[in-house]
Amino acid sequence: MDKTDFYNLNLKTPKGDTIRMDSFKNKVVLIVNTATKCGFAPQFKGLEELHQKYKDKGLVILGFPCNQFQNQEPETNDSIEEACEINFGVSFQLTEKVDVNGINTHPVFRYLKKELGGLFGKRIKWNFTKFLISKDGTPYKRYSSFTKPSVIEKDIIKILN
Repeated sequence: MDKTDFYNLNLKTPKGDTIRMDSFKNKVVLIVNTATKCGFAPQFKGLEELHQKYKDKGLVILGFPCNQFQNQEPETNDSIEEACEINFGVSFQLTEKVDVNGINTHPVFRYLKKELGGLFGKRIKWNFTKFLISKDGTPYKRYSSFTKPSVIEKDIIKILN
């Protein structure tokens, strides 16, 4: 795969509308697998702060809700956006619930795990694993669940400029 393959991928919103990744050309994209009942859920606040600070400068944050880790995402596609807004103030784009590992791995995560294997190889170890994509669609860096959004800010600034 080359970097343009990122732009051939799609995602679906919780309401089922398709968003094409090529709509994010020339933008920096931060992709995160999220879960509202996860111990890392307070990171929603930090992600939202990054979103508010850099959305007008070319940052797009995409939250992919995932229930593969101890059932920490009990919300449905119908309730996920409202729950994230009410509980965490989230206004960045969320997707439908997805799998990030296994046979039904979402194509975005299949691609990102191939490009940025990480400490645990091709697997996603837990919720709030983050992937930063440069403006030309190149996967730039993978961050663990423990990495707070504020730590990623320096890399976002670097590749936005």
